[in-house]
Amino acid sequence: MINVTALIQLKAFARQDGFLLFLLWMASFAVIVNNPASFWGSLLAMATPFYVGYLLARFRNYALDGGISFRRGLAFSLYTFFYASLLFAVAQFVYFRYLDHGAFLAILTASMKTLEPFYRAQGISVSELQQSLAMIGQLTPIETAFVFMMQNILIGAVLSFPIAWIGKRTIIVKNLHGDQFTNNNFDNNDINHDAENNRNNL
Repeated sequence: MINVTALIQLKAFARQDGFLLFLLWMASFAVIVNNPASFWGSLLAMATPFYVGYLLARFRNYALDGGISFRRGLAFSLYTFFYASLLFAVAQFVYFRYLDHGAFLAILTASMKTLEPFYRAQGISVSELQQSLAMIGQLTPIETAFVFMMQNILIGAVLSFPIAWIGKRTIIVKNLHGDQFTNNNFDNNDINHDAENNRNNL
């Protein structure tokens, strides 16, 4: 059984940290749009899994006394990516609707021309890439933002598994008799809570 209070706490922290991840993505997007030749935009984007891992560790240490199960870490990462993707989609819609005027498509086209020899060497059809770019150019701002949102959610779902696996921690607790047991601060919370209630009712 899921602890509803624990889930509410997790989602509250995920919303806050999703906003921080959104700011990282906005910084990356702003650099790419304003200075496509700079490597800082790509570097900020590639820092995403490390930053979410840091946010997970901060949540684990601050709210859960240093222990978190894989399942709870996975849920936190998924929610963080989800909230960040929603906010980023709204920001991208505003940009594509009022500020872009075809600039982003021009950046993608220039990037494709620069990497065209690499694509040919890898056997990737350049004509298909050009067709994909033409399709992107025909999308409305809200459709473009939606495509990027679904892409970010999908990538976030994939990254959440290794992030949760690396970030999970088990706390070893000793009772009065010296026996040891594990406390993952998620799966055992309901059991411990019910056991405490039973003792109080005796």
